[in-house]
Amino acid sequence: MMKFTKKNFFFLVVGIIIYVVDVGVDFWVASKYFCQGQYSWSILILCFRGLSSLVTQIFSYEWFKNDWEGTDTGKLKWIFLVHLFHCGIFIRYWFALKYGCQAAFKLKGSGDASGTDPSNFIKKQAIDAVTDINMLRVFKAFLETTPQLFVQIYIPLQHGKTNCYQYAAIFMSFCGISFSMVDYQISLRKSLPDKGEFRAPSKFTYLFYKLFTITSWILSISLITLQSVRISVILLIFLWICGFTWTLKQCTTFCKSKKMEYLYRTVVGIILIFTFFNIKGRRTKLCISIYYATHTLVTLGILFVHVFWNHSIIKEIHFKIVSILTILLLVLGIIFLVVYYRHFHPTTYYRPQACLDEVDGVAGQKDRVKTGRFQNFLM
Repeated sequence: MMKFTKKNFFFLVVGIIIYVVDVGVDFWVASKYFCQGQYSWSILILCFRGLSSLVTQIFSYEWFKNDWEGTDTGKLKWIFLVHLFHCGIFIRYWFALKYGCQAAFKLKGSGDASGTDPSNFIKKQAIDAVTDINMLRVFKAFLETTPQLFVQIYIPLQHGKTNCYQYAAIFMSFCGISFSMVDYQISLRKSLPDKGEFRAPSKFTYLFYKLFTITSWILSISLITLQSVRISVILLIFLWICGFTWTLKQCTTFCKSKKMEYLYRTVVGIILIFTFFNIKGRRTKLCISIYYATHTLVTLGILFVHVFWNHSIIKEIHFKIVSILTILLLVLGIIFLVVYYRHFHPTTYYRPQACLDEVDGVAGQKDRVKTGRFQNFLM
């Protein structure tokens, strides 16, 4: 039976506050760099913000259009206008609050687990609304927050000037990316009743696995950026091409239109630069092993090149600290990854009725839109 509790509603409200604060912080940081005469950093931050907002608005509006297909076109015109001014996420939060308030405070289920129970229908609406929001947050995390992290790390390493608020901002950004992945995993499994519940041990193990591996990888990329921005850009483009090619090979069916599907695959390719993202709900032991083995080899290669690079611009003490952190966090991340999939993955820690291999299939793809966007999607 689907659940949407008062605690879920509370975290939803907190999510809105965090989103508004995050927008304000982005503009504050950009204005600070601008006032200091660092125009390139200010423009970069605003560009990342604009790109992220544009992509999330496109996906949000497309989902509204799919969900409201055959309904009043006047509502869609109003929704389009709101998204045109980059405020679509607030409409989604409004619907999530509306259904969430009813599910958490007003409804009392009859105990019937079927879809005919009105309380279960409202709960499903609330869960689906939150899942859509968390999917958009994942897009934002890797289109905006992650690139901004490179700027936040690159500037103090290059100039050698750091202070406490910079370290705090970097740490909060890493945590924000990791929490967005965890929140999405939780809401995704709520929206798929045949999947195992994401319990507390699973949440924390998954969080540390993502936090440590993503932090280690971003630090290593930042090191190569210090030596050569061109090499760093080439490396990131090559990794994106690999990720995009893999998504093409997977033949994803997340969106209804081909154009949106290619945009989705493009975004997933960006996400795959930084962390593993299972886009088909199949068993991923081989894929995830290859992925993190490659990341480990590239990380060690970057550190090796940095040691023997003759024109290093980073102070030796800073390089030692970053190198130790990079290796230590990578090892810890791999350990938590192995522990998660061996002991705390919901298919192990909690046995669902359906097997992971049964998520995709011909019958499932035919009913994909009717049953919801995420019925054939499991990360």
